Amino acid sequence: MTGTPRTALTIAGSDSGGGAGIQADLRTFFACGVHGLVAVTAVTVQNSLGVQGFTEIPADVVTAQIKAVAGDMGVDAAKTGMLATAEIIDAVAKTLDEVHIGRSGETPFVVDPVAASMHGDALLREEALEAIRTQLFPRATLVTPNLDEVRLLTGVEVTDRDSQRRAADALLALGPQYVLVKGGHLYDDPDCVDLLSDGFQYIELRGPRYETKNTHGGGDTLASAITASLAQDLGVPDAVAEGKRFIERSVADAYELGAGVGPVSPFWRLRH
Repeated sequence: MTGTPRTALTIAGSDSGGGAGIQADLRTFFACGVHGLVAVTAVTVQNSLGVQGFTEIPADVVTAQIKAVAGDMGVDAAKTGMLATAEIIDAVAKTLDEVHIGRSGETPFVVDPVAASMHGDALLREEALEAIRTQLFPRATLVTPNLDEVRLLTGVEVTDRDSQRRAADALLALGPQYVLVKGGHLYDDPDCVDLLSDGFQYIELRGPRYETKNTHGGGDTLASAITASLAQDLGVPDAVAEGKRFIERSVADAYELGAGVGPVSPFWRLRH
């Protein structure tokens, strides 16, 4: 690569185990050829066995980080991950409008509505769910919930392809331009089938299901790979398809680390 790469901003929490959060986002941005920018929202205490606790960053510090990088370096696409509190979500939403990120501006914005870790540990205060619905979703180019997050946000229990489509419609009613309902937790399906919709088209993205417990950071990696592609001017369907290919390879190359769940690995890209 020559010249200055495109930039992608992650607004998310730090994972002390390095498998998810801003650490996963930055690894993925690098592997996808974009320069990563960061606004840290929380510091977690976690490892491969789970989350032992977290501390939120003050909302004004979160917004100051966003303004600092957007005003100086520019942002070609942005994503959110763990936002922790309604106060942080409200502050982020207002700041994104100020720096023209999201549907009110020209910069693509991906919302990964992180509500719990894969171990079931809470990463979002209860009052923050409504803030995600009302403050972030209407500003989002794309939202990327897993099935547990779909249930928390809409009440829809996804058990098959039909309910996956109902979930997409319920999420679109909250205001995003596109939704990606991830199907990795539909374990009775031999494939992993994600559903992308803008309310007019329903696109199934089918991929292999790998027999591995090491999937820590998978949702973050998918969302950040999509964000990297959006930063490089791909349209949403193409960016999602590229992100799907990226996470498939990352899960295939996942590795053991610690006594619990190991991380997915974007390192495969370095070999190609």
